[in-house]
Formats: sequence, structure tokens, C-alpha cells
Amino acid sequence: MSIQKEFVLRYRMDGHVRFQIPARICNVDAAKAVTDGLYAVDGVYRVNFYRGQKKLSIRFDEAVCDFKSLAKQLFNLLADLEKNGDLQVKPIAKSTQWKEKAKAKLNDFKATRWAKEKFGDAKETVQAAKVITKLGMKKPNAFIKDPEKAVIDFLNDILVIFLIRLHWNNITQHWLVKPLKHRSEWLALFYMFFLLVRSRKQK
Repeated sequence: MSIQKEFVLRYRMDGHVRFQIPARICNVDAAKAVTDGLYAVDGVYRVNFYRGQKKLSIRFDEAVCDFKSLAKQLFNLLADLEKNGDLQVKPIAKSTQWKEKAKAKLNDFKATRWAKEKFGDAKETVQAAKVITKLGMKKPNAFIKDPEKAVIDFLNDILVIFLIRLHWNNITQHWLVKPLKHRSEWLALFYMFFLLVRSRKQK
């Protein structure tokens, strides 16, 4: 039985699919080979391999790679990896086996996965907020003259930073590569900056 037939589609929506996968590829080496291969697919921007739950989650840009194209490339990738023996379990030292099992179980908790992603986003946003705060402290008169506007400007800056951080993968991997195809996204981005600059102008 080919490895592709052991993949079962459990969830599908625009830009996100999740497969139930066979246990025989839930080892570290096979997981890394599949993950690296999927990241090489144009349009794929996030791959989560949950070895403990035997699940594979893929997020992708529908405008670049639709579901049929993704499934075809995934199955071709699996066929190549199976043919080359990259899905075979490689012997590992017993001293590291318990570490891998503990790590897999930890990654399988939904709360842990969610917290890890959100913590990374929040950490980067907070770091940027510190920079903005330092810049704002250099102009205390603005807060004294109009504290409401100063607070609104600060919150607008945080929102813009968070939105850019949220869409950074798409901006660098897709929007810049194919600007005409993503012209609507670029128009929305420019309009956002226009509103930001406009709000800073003195009345």
C-alpha cells in the first residue's frame, strides 16, 4: 500500500487542510523531510507536523496554489521520499528517545501550540511597541497638548505593526513576487499608510 493512500483528509477550508497521517512517518527524520518539501511548494507558508496525534496541518495561499495542486504536489513529494528511503525510521540513541517523545507530547497540546504562536507574535509586537514608546517620549509636548490624540496615534502604530507582522510571510513571499496579482492587497496596504499619515497631520 502506497504511503499516499494512508493520508486521510480530515479538514478542509480555504487556505487550510489537515490530514490524518500514518504512524510510520511520524518520526523526526520523516517529519522533517515532509515539512521541508512542503515549504518548497509555492504558496505554502505554514506546515505543522503533529507527530503525537498523527496529524499534518498545511496553510497555503489559494491564489497561488489551490487545493488540487497542493494535493498533487504533496503526493508526488511523498512518492519521491518513499522511493529514496527518506521516510524510513533511522536508529537513534536511547538517551534521546525520551526527549523526542516528551517534545512530541508537549507540541500536541492545542493550548501549547496556540500559546507558542501567539507569544511569538506578541513578543515581536511588544518589542516594536517599546521602540515607538521611546520615540514618543522624545516628544512629551504632544502628549501634554493633546493626550487623546497621542494615545490614539500610539494605538494606531501598534495596530499597523501587528498587521504587518501578521501578513509578513505573504508580503515577502507572494505580494512582492507577484505585485500585479496581489494589487488589491497592495492598494489596501497603501491606503492604510495613507490614513496613518493623514491622522498625524496637525489640524
